[in-house]
Amino acid sequence: MGSIPEISLGSTVRGIPSLGMGTAVYPFAASETMKSAILHAIKLGYRHFDSAAIYDSEQPLGESIKEAQNLGLIKSRDELFITSKLWCTDVHHDRVLPALKNTLQNIQLEYLDLYLIHFPVSLKPGEREVPFNKKDILPMDIKSVWESMEKCQQLGLTRFIGVSNFSCKKLQELLAVAKIPPAVNQVEMNPLWHQKKLREFCKEKGIHITAYSPLGAKGTFWGSNRVMECEVLKEIAEARGKTVAQICLRWVYEQGVSVVMKSFNNERLKENLEITDWTLSQEELQKINAITQQKGYFALDFISEKGPYKSLDEFWDEEIS
Repeated sequence: MGSIPEISLGSTVRGIPSLGMGTAVYPFAASETMKSAILHAIKLGYRHFDSAAIYDSEQPLGESIKEAQNLGLIKSRDELFITSKLWCTDVHHDRVLPALKNTLQNIQLEYLDLYLIHFPVSLKPGEREVPFNKKDILPMDIKSVWESMEKCQQLGLTRFIGVSNFSCKKLQELLAVAKIPPAVNQVEMNPLWHQKKLREFCKEKGIHITAYSPLGAKGTFWGSNRVMECEVLKEIAEARGKTVAQICLRWVYEQGVSVVMKSFNNERLKENLEITDWTLSQEELQKINAITQQKGYFALDFISEKGPYKSLDEFWDEEIS
């Protein structure tokens, strides 16, 4: 496989690979299947791996990296771009740094490339679990939490810091108090959820977008078949001799964002990389642009009459349709 193009994050050091492997599989649990899939992905040429404290995938990711080095698949950890995320129970000023140190211990690394706040919300400190009790949902003190994220970068424990699932309004609130702006906002994005408003805002502010669920997250506790069963995408795929997944990934890739896709299937891992040497036609792009837009992931778990977000519109700041 050819090397995966990188996208600059506004630094002289290496950027973020445009294609990466996600590790979220529900129910969240580490497994030998996950570990072997990550190792195979490294063999194929994947260099960006997306993890999170809540996924329970940090330890198998670390073991795979170590094995890849022992096998000579990579010379050093520096060849990889490793992302992980701060879970909501640790979205508190005094818990951010200990949480990152725990993540580094799990992955057996000295530093991350990117550390993200997983959601713009805090939970009462305690066990990391999904689902969680809605009475544990707390408002997020963005200023003090972000100060702790900045400290993580200043200490060299992560090269970049960022967020996930943040709306334009919440990014604006963060930018108002940040000394170091977020490098990345990782959000749901696919041909049925273009995120045009958010992408334009982030481009203006110099925040890179990473897309998750580019295929609609079929098989998760919240995803659906809507993307993979979309007739427009099926027709384009058949005409081009590509899979629907490849059409989806190519569309996201052409938007200038990076993308993480989860598969533990060796053949699909290979197919997912085979999208960089062809382009969608203007006619195909127009067809995709005309698809009715609908968000897939609503984060309903965070909506509570007694919590900081009493409606979907409050959580997403009306960026849901």
